[in-house]
Amino acid sequence: MEKTLIAMTSITYAMKAKNLLNGMGMYCEIERTPRNIGTGCGYSIRVKGEPDKALGILDANKIPHKKAYVI
Repeated sequence: MEKTLIAMTSITYAMKAKNLLNGMGMYCEIERTPRNIGTGCGYSIRVKGEPDKALGILDANKIPHKKAYVI
């Protein structure tokens, strides 16, 4: 089963992103970024559904993030 992780720049932004996306009806959780990705602060948000939509919401709300990865 594939999952999409969006690497975050800090745990604080990961928590803000989770609250924002969950509040908009998009399921997401915070989890540790796998070591083989190794970018950002070490935390990512795992999203279900459309990762491009989640990235657009984060950008529109000025929540900094790194790349999205399909694992």
